[in-house]
Amino acid sequence: MKKISTKLFFGIICAVMLAMGVSGRAADIIDTKKIKAFEIKGDREFGEYLASECTACHKLTSGSSNIPVIAGRPVKDFIIALYSYKLKTRRSQVMEMVADRLSDEEIAALAAYFSSVK
Repeated sequence: MKKISTKLFFGIICAVMLAMGVSGRAADIIDTKKIKAFEIKGDREFGEYLASECTACHKLTSGSSNIPVIAGRPVKDFIIALYSYKLKTRRSQVMEMVADRLSDEEIAALAAYFSSVK
């Protein structure tokens, strides 16, 4: 039997959970009523303008075991994921740094853009 590294194993588990739309834990931890990005109609074109930083790692059609595809994600899931990093209930040094500096308007715009990409 072939052994795989713990890091690879957990990366695969996270990718499967994301592919299945498993964001319930983050939504349970975060008070979504306090997230202003839900109240903002995201500007898709502004999101497309901002997306180049995201697509440097997150490819539009296929991800790696550690970096999921974010294209086509529902707006709600996308916003919850970014706020999970922003509030540090979901851990990733890179994503925490990126999410921390995004405004509510930018998060809503990115969610609008990526949810429209198929």
